[in-house]
Amino acid sequence: MANGDDERIARMLHARDGLAPGDPIAPPIVPASAYHLPGDPAASPFQYGRFHNPSWDAAEHALAILEDAPVVSFPSGMAAIAAVLHTRLRAGDKVLLPSDGYYTTRALAEKFLGPLGVSFDLRATRDFLEGGFKGYRLVWVETPSNPGLDVCDIAAVAAAAHAEGAVVAVDNTTMTPLGQRPLDLGADLVVAADTKAPGGHADVLFGHVASRDKAMLDAVRDWRKLGGAIPGPFEAWLVHRGLETLELRFERMCANALEIARRLAVHKATRSVRHPGLGNDPSNAIARKQMAKFGSLIGVEFADADAAERFIACRYVRPSTSFGSVHTSAERRARWGDAVAPGYVRLSVGCEPLEALWKAMEEALG
Repeated sequence: MANGDDERIARMLHARDGLAPGDPIAPPIVPASAYHLPGDPAASPFQYGRFHNPSWDAAEHALAILEDAPVVSFPSGMAAIAAVLHTRLRAGDKVLLPSDGYYTTRALAEKFLGPLGVSFDLRATRDFLEGGFKGYRLVWVETPSNPGLDVCDIAAVAAAAHAEGAVVAVDNTTMTPLGQRPLDLGADLVVAADTKAPGGHADVLFGHVASRDKAMLDAVRDWRKLGGAIPGPFEAWLVHRGLETLELRFERMCANALEIARRLAVHKATRSVRHPGLGNDPSNAIARKQMAKFGSLIGVEFADADAAERFIACRYVRPSTSFGSVHTSAERRARWGDAVAPGYVRLSVGCEPLEALWKAMEEALG
């Protein structure tokens, strides 16, 4: 890990400075809808529960240190995605979306942006630089793609898109700010579902938008305030707590994932294995250039759906549709309509001791 990341993590862990004797080390949960407002309400940092909350502030401050940029939090990753799409696009605009990225983003564009006069095109992540970006108001990047784990060059996409006047947003959910830093690579906006590794325990929905462009982030904050897509204080507290162990968990998850990917790649039960950290993976060269870590996700293809389901039945694997938890989880993404083979499994590697986890996987593979 780079020294800059070390410093950010240390600052994040000690962000609650200026504490008075007897103050709690952990930020308090503030379930308030109304605040004491004598005189001019503008003189108070908190006015109404839909505008501000001290528990949001604590989580946003921690995330902002990791992103090295101001942050606005949301009650889910999709709420963060919706905020960016609706604040950046108007009737007559066109957005480019990854055809192999998170399917709900495409569904939102089709069902709600289309009727508002916003059009969209789809392009595979591995081919994202092909075809150029002329005519697009917004270019939406997701790398590694979910669930296929293809990668595109964020810096090259940002430079080419900016040359055509487009704004670039990157969904960085799979990598977190500790694995990949899109803003440093030229992106204008980052969105993420902190439901995944930042929360880390499969017990909270949360999301955020980060940007170094004040006007863009102010628009996102106004969207939250006026639209009411606000996170709960308890959820913000859970994410803040998760962030304090993110470095340790993510380090273990990524290390486990790389080693398990190597072992699965040579196992007779698998047809193919995708992981950006594998030297022979098509994404490896770009991944090495722009990632600090290779992530905790593995794409594994088995002979058929039955073989995949037998693997998912492993005693140390949770059959679950999310990822990024301390528990290893897996699912057949074809069940959800993704364009993958019936035997394709998205495997999210957790924090279990490596050899115990692998032994259980070998039993399931046998």
